[in-house]
Amino acid sequence: MFLKAIKQRLKHKSGRKFIKQLLQQPSKDVVQGNKIKSIGCIVDLEKFDDTTLFYKFIEEFKLRPNSVKIIGYKNFYDKNSPYSTPVFSDKDLGWKGKIENSYALEFMNREYDLLINYYTDDHILLQLMTLKTKARIRVGFSEVDKNLNDLILHTPISNFDLFKKELKKYLKIFKEIE
Repeated sequence: MFLKAIKQRLKHKSGRKFIKQLLQQPSKDVVQGNKIKSIGCIVDLEKFDDTTLFYKFIEEFKLRPNSVKIIGYKNFYDKNSPYSTPVFSDKDLGWKGKIENSYALEFMNREYDLLINYYTDDHILLQLMTLKTKARIRVGFSEVDKNLNDLILHTPISNFDLFKKELKKYLKIFKEIE
């Protein structure tokens, strides 16, 4: 029991070091003008559990039916419990910032035009997922590290409709949607 706690603490320290390295690398320039065709959503299920609302982006942005992919984070989850959304947790953190979860790896291997980071807490796994996922534009909340997102919205996490309205407004300004 004691050794597991030390092991977890060392993994978290190793992950934080990896995040620092990734944040120090020069960011890639965002290519504007390409319309949003695919959306990835990283959601903190501890704070916001209605992930079906993210499928409203299909209608809002006139996307294909399978263009929105969602993955959720929980502090702890039971692998035998059925979840409608693929889930990853703290126990999926490996050495040197590696994430050891098949759902997370599948999510990170896709490329997205828009990555929505729907979380307000600085959990190491959420930050790693954000940095390792390939996306042209990253959107998130003001409560997390400002270096993780390209567009930062000042809305409460509980008010999804306001978040969606603000996101749509800024994407129109950037000419990413019509």
